Amino acid sequence: MAADAASETTYGFSPVPASASILLATDAPATPPPFIAVTQTPIPSTALAKRINEYAEANLPEPTYNHSLRVYHYGLAIKQYRFPDWNFTDETYLLACLLHDIGTTEENLNATKLSFEFYGGFLALEVLQRGDSGPDAPKEQAESVAEAVIRHQDLCEKGRITALGQLLQLATIFDNTGLYADLVHPSTIEDVSTHYPRLKWSHCFASTIHRELEIKPWAHTTALGVEDFPNKVLSNTLMASYE
Repeated sequence: MAADAASETTYGFSPVPASASILLATDAPATPPPFIAVTQTPIPSTALAKRINEYAEANLPEPTYNHSLRVYHYGLAIKQYRFPDWNFTDETYLLACLLHDIGTTEENLNATKLSFEFYGGFLALEVLQRGDSGPDAPKEQAESVAEAVIRHQDLCEKGRITALGQLLQLATIFDNTGLYADLVHPSTIEDVSTHYPRLKWSHCFASTIHRELEIKPWAHTTALGVEDFPNKVLSNTLMASYE
């Protein structure tokens, strides 16, 4: 069943180009990105956001948890600068950020033969709709987050993706490799990195990539290059001074 207009707006189902290069070539602004401080993109205080934030903090290693919150703040800075008409809620985006790497923990890597993004999407769907310690997410919100988590490393040049999924892709690739450096003001990077330190994230994430490929040599991460992708992560010069 197709998502209705309300859910497309609220939960980020609006279809946008899957190709970041095509998307970013459209209506490029004449001005550089503004400085957007962490205080200008606050974490939502809803009961659902608090529940999932507590779940993520309890289940993710600190470097991964910090990465998830950097992706949140970078993503909203990118959205304000380039995509102000994307009107999905900050809460929905936060949920996607907090859960996008839930499949990378050592426990979850070993719990399944599925690639970490796919298993992470299933976990996100379950956690969001299992409100044993707080409220459930609405079904379509949970599905939008799961879709974004499953596709956050699905970097395509053809087709479409949800607006939520595209923003998650842009912000994760930005934090992981330094790509799209022109989308975020340097002072925003400094402020976000001060609030959520990288803690040698590049080496941590590269090790996670190698660990998954050791366990699952068929994993979807190989679509980004068996050696190319971890090398790009380790060669992230934009973030090197914050490692």
